[in-house]
Amino acid sequence: MTPCILCVAITGSVPTKAANPAVPISISEQIESTHAAYEAGASICHAHVRNADETPSSDPDKFAALQEGVRAHCPDMIMQFSTGGRSGAGRERGGMLHLRPDMASLSVGSNNFPTRVYENPPDLVDWLAAEMEAYDVKPEIEAFDLSHIHKAAEMNRDGRISGRLYIQFVMGVKNAMPADRETFDFYIKTVERLVPDALWCAAGVGPNQVVLNEWAIAAGGHARAGLEDRSALNAQTSSVWTRWWVSRPSGSDISLRPSRRSQSVFASSVVSVSGGTSPRSPRQKIGSMWVFTICNPSFFWLSRGP
Repeated sequence: MTPCILCVAITGSVPTKAANPAVPISISEQIESTHAAYEAGASICHAHVRNADETPSSDPDKFAALQEGVRAHCPDMIMQFSTGGRSGAGRERGGMLHLRPDMASLSVGSNNFPTRVYENPPDLVDWLAAEMEAYDVKPEIEAFDLSHIHKAAEMNRDGRISGRLYIQFVMGVKNAMPADRETFDFYIKTVERLVPDALWCAAGVGPNQVVLNEWAIAAGGHARAGLEDRSALNAQTSSVWTRWWVSRPSGSDISLRPSRRSQSVFASSVVSVSGGTSPRSPRQKIGSMWVFTICNPSFFWLSRGP
């Protein structure tokens, strides 16, 4: 069985402390929240930054401070910066990519949001992709629509996005793609047809977070938890939600048991990794990446090597 990568989206651009006092806003709160989720089993930190008044920001200095803190306290965790449109306009959205996070989100097309259009014009998409290539940042394709999967495959074929694709199906955003099972299954078939070596994950918004994660894990994909997507969790933190996914009931149909075969997001090969007793052993190098198998709990994650 392929292990599951669990991403934690700790903050987002929208949730506030008024909605949930556990939403981390300051850099120190975000580092603490990320570390707790990391200890619970999260592999990727999907990061936004905020101003003191809780409004979204794209300030590179804030991203730098967050990355420094997360890497100090969670050295094996993958840092994924958001280049989403709520925190900035135009090229401001990618102004932090020179910091060389491991990954960054990349929306390759436009779609409706609850109260506005989420604009991703082709010239901005190409610029963000080029910046990620220049700074060796792995894109996570945010597919809010079927056309976004087709666009990502096209960009992969012509070299604008190199290497193995990692695609996230985002469902449940009001006025965008709903959490529909037949559509979800068609997304998987489309990825398998257009980019058969790609890995994929799912993100469900609001109560759809549980639904999408169960669908994704059962279908052999990867998952995302955290307060960005579902802040109304009775004041629970992202780490509590992460731990819930790691510690599924024994009678569940969702199996997250350890596997000796870890499939890297960043390499096309599959490596065999022996078991161990510590949560962060052993590791094997593939190209410029390290592959870790989490022995307890049963996820794996990746971190840049020298």
